[in-house]
Amino acid sequence: MLDTGGAHRSYATARGDGLAPAPAWELVTVPSRQGLEAVDILRLRTGVGPVLHDASGDTLGFLVPTGTAADWDLPGSACTQTHGRGRDEVGEPPVAGTRWLVAPEHGIPVNDPTLLRLALGEAARTIEAADGIQAVDGR
Repeated sequence: MLDTGGAHRSYATARGDGLAPAPAWELVTVPSRQGLEAVDILRLRTGVGPVLHDASGDTLGFLVPTGTAADWDLPGSACTQTHGRGRDEVGEPPVAGTRWLVAPEHGIPVNDPTLLRLALGEAARTIEAADGIQAVDGR
């Protein structure tokens, strides 16, 4: 899983006018296979916000609005609070040891948690169906 414990870069820097704080976010992490399916689903339907992947390629992290962790209960995923830490709109990833899979400059500041939950559920069902077909075919 992407480790956000103490690994955040400081993004409390001001934007353009020097007054507005950088947006705060939390991080929903999932296994890469499910996350990649969800990214495709979101891209096709509603648009996808910023997504990180870890150096090992094991997990993806979807940036979501602050407050999401309080209600996040989707099995197979975790939502990590960032305690109001902000991030740059186009800077380096806010978690050490990660890279952008989908950078924030695509115009969506964070992922909508409701749409993300639906996409992750659909992705899990798609993977389960594909694995079932492979088992029947003997592949």
